[in-house]
Amino acid sequence: MTEAPGGQRESSLEDLYERAPCGYVSTTPDGVIIRINDTLLSWVGYERSELDGTPLSRLLSPGNQIFYETRYLPRLRLSGEVREVALSLLTADGRIFPVLLNSRVVTDSAGEPIAIRSAVFDSSERHDYERQLLAAQRLAEESESRVRVLQAASSAFGSAHTDVALAEALEASTREALAASSCAVLVLGEDGRARLLAGTNPLDRYLASGASRPEIEAIRQASTIMISNLDEIRSTMPALASALESARVEAMSVVPLLDATDQPQGALICFFGRARSLDSHDRQLQTALAQQATQVLTRIRLQGELQQLALHDQLTGLANRVLLREQLVAALGAESSADRSVALIFLDLDGFKSINDNLGHPTGDSVLKWVARQLASVVRVHDLVGRFGGDEFVVICSDVNVDAALHIAERIRSAVQQPVDGVPEGYPISASIGVALSSPGTRDSITPEELFRLADTAMYEAKTGGGNRILTVSA
Repeated sequence: MTEAPGGQRESSLEDLYERAPCGYVSTTPDGVIIRINDTLLSWVGYERSELDGTPLSRLLSPGNQIFYETRYLPRLRLSGEVREVALSLLTADGRIFPVLLNSRVVTDSAGEPIAIRSAVFDSSERHDYERQLLAAQRLAEESESRVRVLQAASSAFGSAHTDVALAEALEASTREALAASSCAVLVLGEDGRARLLAGTNPLDRYLASGASRPEIEAIRQASTIMISNLDEIRSTMPALASALESARVEAMSVVPLLDATDQPQGALICFFGRARSLDSHDRQLQTALAQQATQVLTRIRLQGELQQLALHDQLTGLANRVLLREQLVAALGAESSADRSVALIFLDLDGFKSINDNLGHPTGDSVLKWVARQLASVVRVHDLVGRFGGDEFVVICSDVNVDAALHIAERIRSAVQQPVDGVPEGYPISASIGVALSSPGTRDSITPEELFRLADTAMYEAKTGGGNRILTVSA
């Protein structure tokens, strides 16, 4: 032995070989082990006697055995050397042990191969690091993919101006993002009932009305419901399992559409043709899409409410002056039969001031709302009823002749003079009505303001003439 600096003794060459920081193995040119050091034996957990004279491929995992025979040995014989070949050894207790292999062919004086010497390096930490790196890369790619989906969905949602357009954008975005066989979007109406606004719900065909359904439960409970496969529900919900099976659906997920106060506004449903358990990322993506869509739905509904307030009378819900003028402009400009006119029916309530003064404004408001309902019940479906102000009301009738306009006005007069619940008999209500008709020849020239003035003048004359009567005037 030689003396090393610092007084330490260097081990023998044999000791250096057996206890080297890497594994050493020598084989015949055909790959039969002829020598192996202690380091490699300790890694694989075998006794020396168990491996001497056996093929090196015995230490390899099944997949690596094929690689060893078809790629590693031919390449080594061709080039005489290979470096950093990644292999997986199979230890005595069945564990996978990743290594890097450097091999060289040893030849005799005639150049004929007599052995293969290999250095084996433990790459477990590197393997774990690479696996973690790949996992992190996969997560980053999935995260980037989700961000792209959400960005595209956000753009599609932002351009939607109706709840139907929004539902269609949500259905398309979710179906593509989750590779679902189909999706459906349900939205609660003012009556609290869920309506299908986009997509298809295959359960509708196979489940009877009123049956227990996941989407209704998700809305009721304001929580997500997941069904990964039919076996999960066969014993507890046989009817649902049968319906899904008939619809060729193996799995489904339902995410409620919750507003800022966590109140359900509907549901986003995904159906899958095969058993599927959504991972946390897929569930988060579906929830994020639902949340984005619900925010836009809230905005659309708020805009609708603001538009309703801007164009409708707050007390009666009828059209206000702004909407009445818009509709009258449209009616005057629309094409119609040559012998038909646009009629503007203007009415003022007789006896309303006495009710308002003597019975109070709350009773007066009730009477105005009652009159609004009466008017809506006697006009045609496409006629527009509005409150002009105070106790004055307007009805716009498109495409009518004189007789039809007078018939509508008479129905209005008759309906208004009916007894009003909650109003004493000493306070009768009637209507003074003025009807202005734009003749076919003057429709292009008369303005909405002129027609309003004519109808108002006729109404005033009816009122000064005793009330509860109808006067007509032509433009």
